[in-house]
Amino acid sequence: MLRATRELQYQCCLDLREQGKVARFGLMSNHAWHHDPRHLLFLLARYKFVAKMLSGKRRVLEVGCADAFATRLVLQEVDAVTAIDFDPVFVADVLERMDPDWKFECKVHDMLDGPVFGRPGAGPFDAAYSLDVLEHIPPAREHVFVGNIAASLSEHGVLIVGSPSVQSQVYASEPSRAGHVNCKDSKCLRGLVEAHFHHVFIFSMNDEIVHTGFYPMAHYLFALCAGPKKPTPILNESAKSNQVRPYEDQL
Repeated sequence: MLRATRELQYQCCLDLREQGKVARFGLMSNHAWHHDPRHLLFLLARYKFVAKMLSGKRRVLEVGCADAFATRLVLQEVDAVTAIDFDPVFVADVLERMDPDWKFECKVHDMLDGPVFGRPGAGPFDAAYSLDVLEHIPPAREHVFVGNIAASLSEHGVLIVGSPSVQSQVYASEPSRAGHVNCKDSKCLRGLVEAHFHHVFIFSMNDEIVHTGFYPMAHYLFALCAGPKKPTPILNESAKSNQVRPYEDQL
């Protein structure tokens, strides 16, 4: 195996390999790389938008992190991230791949069960974001979902929700459409989050470009929300506690 590059400035690439720091994809990002590499570009662009909007925040909650492959983009801009997902398979994958240089909390929690209060004494989160999750939430429970996120935030907290538009679904694959039970247009998305936040700003997105163009032509929509109205948290009857526990404690 070659151990030196011809140009000195690239030697750091081999040095990283020698240190055993060759990163690997998570479960979802690996699937995208094999079946639709462009989707990784769109994924990273969405997380970059979130990272820039939340830059400087202290404690940030990610709702529905899946394999958390792009979470470190947000971690670059904020002090700390707590990532949650309702599927233990993905949380286990995240914890297995956790890089000590890019460490963040990752726990199993279903936002439909109740809000997230994080570590005792830490207080509510300054911000939250949820990408590609809302479209999987049954319409009958969407206010539970958004309301419990709002209840996890401080008085001046902000939330970013990203979801494929309903107009985009004619171009979606059959497996995607099967799971997308709640895609919305801009008006319906605004109406949902305005029930829980005082201020809402809607952005369009096509491929990796975020803009303020004509909403019906947007493939993806962002809702940037500020000032939670603090509704009463809605707990699932099956939830024994609204305090999130580490994945390891739930085995």
